[in-house]
Amino acid sequence: MGPRQEPPHLVIVKLLLHFQWTWVCLLAPDNENGEKFRKTFVPVALKQGVCVAFSESLPVLNFDRKKDLLSYLKKSKVNAIVSQLDMSTVTTLGLIIKIMDRREKLAVGKVWIITALSDLNVRWLYRLIDLQHKHAFLSFVIKTKTRMSYDRALSDFFVFEMFAQSAFQCSYSSSVLSKKVWERCTEKEKWGILPPDLVAKILSEDAYSIRNAIQAVSWTLSAAYTSQLGQKRRQVGHRPAPQPWQLHPFLKNIQVSNFSADGGNLEKDGDPAAGFDIIQWAVYPNKSTSGVKVGSVENEAASEVKISVDQSAIMWPTSFNKKVPLSRCTESCHPGYTKLTREGAPICCYDCSHCVEGTISMQEDAAHCKKCPDDQHSNKKRDQCDPKVISFLSYEETLGLILAISAIILSLTTGFVLYIFIKFRETPIVKANNRDLTYILLVSLLISFLTSLLFIGQPQKITCLLRQTTFSIVFSVAVSSLLAKTIMVVVAFLATKPGSRMRKWLGKHLANSIVLSCSWLQIGICIIWLGLSPPFPDVDMHSQPGQILLQCNEGSVTMFYSALGYMGFLAVICFLVAFLARKLPGSFNEAKLITFSMLVFCSVWISFVPTYLSTKGKYMVAVQIFSILSSSLGLLGCIFVPKCYIIILKPHMNMKEHLMMKKNEGG
Repeated sequence: MGPRQEPPHLVIVKLLLHFQWTWVCLLAPDNENGEKFRKTFVPVALKQGVCVAFSESLPVLNFDRKKDLLSYLKKSKVNAIVSQLDMSTVTTLGLIIKIMDRREKLAVGKVWIITALSDLNVRWLYRLIDLQHKHAFLSFVIKTKTRMSYDRALSDFFVFEMFAQSAFQCSYSSSVLSKKVWERCTEKEKWGILPPDLVAKILSEDAYSIRNAIQAVSWTLSAAYTSQLGQKRRQVGHRPAPQPWQLHPFLKNIQVSNFSADGGNLEKDGDPAAGFDIIQWAVYPNKSTSGVKVGSVENEAASEVKISVDQSAIMWPTSFNKKVPLSRCTESCHPGYTKLTREGAPICCYDCSHCVEGTISMQEDAAHCKKCPDDQHSNKKRDQCDPKVISFLSYEETLGLILAISAIILSLTTGFVLYIFIKFRETPIVKANNRDLTYILLVSLLISFLTSLLFIGQPQKITCLLRQTTFSIVFSVAVSSLLAKTIMVVVAFLATKPGSRMRKWLGKHLANSIVLSCSWLQIGICIIWLGLSPPFPDVDMHSQPGQILLQCNEGSVTMFYSALGYMGFLAVICFLVAFLARKLPGSFNEAKLITFSMLVFCSVWISFVPTYLSTKGKYMVAVQIFSILSSSLGLLGCIFVPKCYIIILKPHMNMKEHLMMKKNEGG
């Protein structure tokens, strides 16, 4: 009927978890109580994440099985051992520890968590093992009040006799032994005059439990006698002893006024509920033992307990380097890692897996990694989410500035070439190569260089609508004008033959028709594109780790590649026609220059496609700008640089006589 001298299993597990001891050994007496303790403790511990690596019974004065236990304790990583002890197994445990220290020569001791350990047991263990330097003992002691008042009406002779002998060194007994050993109590002793620590030490023994049991039984019988059950018995005229089951309702409703700090409330099973102090047993150089309170256990609810530990009060042995020892199957997974269960292994034995990009864990032994918000990313250690960097090709960064300056320089260069051709428009070399188509081509190249500026800067709705469509139409006009110039070279050559019908095709009408028809087809594709699924500003938070990409979504990928494919189709046709016409007489022939320029143009855009698809963000935009600039520069350099060289540096070659001489030589 006394309070449980041993703490509930959950209390022991909470203490283990406080020190992160999740890989423990379990020892209990080789009897019915010990077997019950081991069987009931394991599921409670496993539910809380504590694994019992080894469970063994302690044979009473029988050491046949000690070899396996000693060998396991030496080889394993278990440093915390939960033990249930009684008086018969204290000696066995002490001898096992002593043999383990001597034979196995353990450099590091063990932490022994004892369910109940008295001062007498500690003194006996000290005779066998080294409690001062190698091993640490923690146990649980029922809390006691530091201030008490004594109620004579509630006392019983047996309990008070035990208390008086321990506290006042006197006795109420009239036996001969009492007269020889103890003085006669004056019956005026007061419990309040004793030091609180002495009262706590005395009441931490079993005496007060016996007193509470007797007190509870007397109150239960009194309550039963005054109840309806007792009245019926008095009416019958006799008072036979009640049956035990008849007393259960009264026993559950009483409150025992004992010396426990938590009072005497009864648990569901009828046992008084009690709080516990966590005690570390230490032995001092003068061989005195003392239990130092290092923590306490509070009952918050029927199934919940709160444990508090003052780690500064714990004196760890020197074998632990005066630090909290480890008792784990594996080392803890640091923040940034998550536990990875080993197949077929206990839950306490696991591997650590680094969190993947975009996820973090902020505590040790995290069960899973937590995903960062979309606008944040995980750092390298994967233990914190940092804001993502907004990324787009801007004028402020080096890459964007270089491309912008290049586009402006090339556009100015094209403007200068256009100025030269306008200024020298009456010279033979300008007239011989169709001035109107030359002007259209130069203006198209000028606009194409400037078009690349639409791709730089933060994407806006208007820039997203204009940049791809403008680029497609302008380049189609440029390639169409080249195709028209090539066809006009072929037609002009054929028209020189006697009786040729090609003379009627000479003139501006054919050239303009070719340019307009080819360009309008590309314009139609762009109109359909803008009508069905136009480009728009978009935010991509997932393609690039740690970045928020501001970009233009092309809307319809099919229409984008249709426009690009049509431009490539015109370039291929132009290249084939120019290649076939490359051997025509030189005075009329631009085909060689167009062939080489188209070869450069096609090479650039063929390499553009796989490069464009393999890049993301601002680098994808930079690839397209580079392709625009390089292909336009190829056309400008291959076709117009040789002519500008003649116009400016070799003016004598820009004469009609010279051209006619070349014609005769070619003929």
